[in-house]
Amino acid sequence: MIYSTAVVPVNPEGETRLTRAQAWKGLELKARDARLFLDPGLCTRCEVIEESTTHFVREATIGGNDLREIVTLEHDSKITFFQAAGPREGAIINELYEDEDGALQLRFYCYMGLRARQPNEVEEQAQQVRLSSETGYKAALLATLKRTRALLAEGNL
Repeated sequence: MIYSTAVVPVNPEGETRLTRAQAWKGLELKARDARLFLDPGLCTRCEVIEESTTHFVREATIGGNDLREIVTLEHDSKITFFQAAGPREGAIINELYEDEDGALQLRFYCYMGLRARQPNEVEEQAQQVRLSSETGYKAALLATLKRTRALLAEGNL
């Protein structure tokens, strides 16, 4: 199984401050259209194909992989991506919360496996290492906050 977690402060010193509502809006925008947040060419398709009061379903092509995800939103706090189709199965969670000092944090965690593969194979172990590295999901969190700040500065948040 692939388990990874990372936490970054939403408002590190020297950065434009984001309110919880602004950080949430950035996370929700990324959930609805990842192309706005990922490096050019990494996500070539991302569309919401179904929506209800409790969730939406998105289909995307990210890194050359076709995905279908069921996305649930717990307003202003948590977004969960359930991997319904694609190379992985499991869940990815993005969560906003205040730490013990009241500082707003953005946490990522996931618990996934590779679809139709034996657990703990070399490929799964390699993904575990990559996702948990400084260039993995922690970098993705920082990039999401950077893009959210850019959208705010452009007046598009």
